[in-house]
Amino acid sequence: QVQLQESGGGLVQAGGSLRLSCVASGGTFSGNSMGWFRQPPGKERDFVAAINGNGGRAYYRDSVKRRFTISRDNAKNTVYLQMNSLEPEDTAVYYCAPVILLLGLWRPQYDYWGQGTQVTVSS
Repeated sequence: QVQLQESGGGLVQAGGSLRLSCVASGGTFSGNSMGWFRQPPGKERDFVAAINGNGGRAYYRDSVKRRFTISRDNAKNTVYLQMNSLEPEDTAVYYCAPVILLLGLWRPQYDYWGQGTQVTVSS
């Protein structure tokens, strides 16, 4: 079973930046597409970004395009999310997960999550 450890969240002012990291262990990392999801307070968890196994292709939800960048280091079993120009609407707990593309939507491959990392953006 893959273990996921997210980190890098924090409190930042609007317009600021954060870099999230997710270390995966216990599975085949480089062969899996990886994704980031987020759950704002009182709302459902939603897709944010995904990257394929070799890091050659990335996918984003519309609201984060040109602000967020997903990347990965397969030698370190780590996926990153660089977040720039943060907005209060980005406030959420951020989670990473192995993902699959199903019916045109990126979905978590397994039905479990790490503890997530809290991102709070003040206005």
